[in-house]
Amino acid sequence: MDIKLVVVKNTLLQKAFESVERNYEELYPILKGNTAIMFSNSANAPAKLIDKFKADKVPTLKGAYVQESFFIGAETLKELINIKSKTELIGDVIALLQSPAKNVISALQSGGTTIHGVLKTLSEREQ
Repeated sequence: MDIKLVVVKNTLLQKAFESVERNYEELYPILKGNTAIMFSNSANAPAKLIDKFKADKVPTLKGAYVQESFFIGAETLKELINIKSKTELIGDVIALLQSPAKNVISALQSGGTTIHGVLKTLSEREQ
């Protein structure tokens, strides 16, 4: 989990938001008090870290911008934790792709056993 943490001044952060093309106005109301920004390549890593220390009440989630969506307030922490990372999504896709092949192989293997059992039973009856 590679997370970068930066403590920022709220006014400077708002000015930085205003200087870029993307609209971050939804985050302006939460820029009060102490503010730190977490940067991560994994969408859910900062949320999991905050959740790990939530019993201490610090840090708390003010808001987040993840995958072009805004999450405002501490009550959205669970939603952020449940966002899957790119690696997790790739794993899910691979598992889904492998499932039909595993079913076919399993059916072929059990079918072979069934046919073998029937043939063995028939050959024993004739004797």
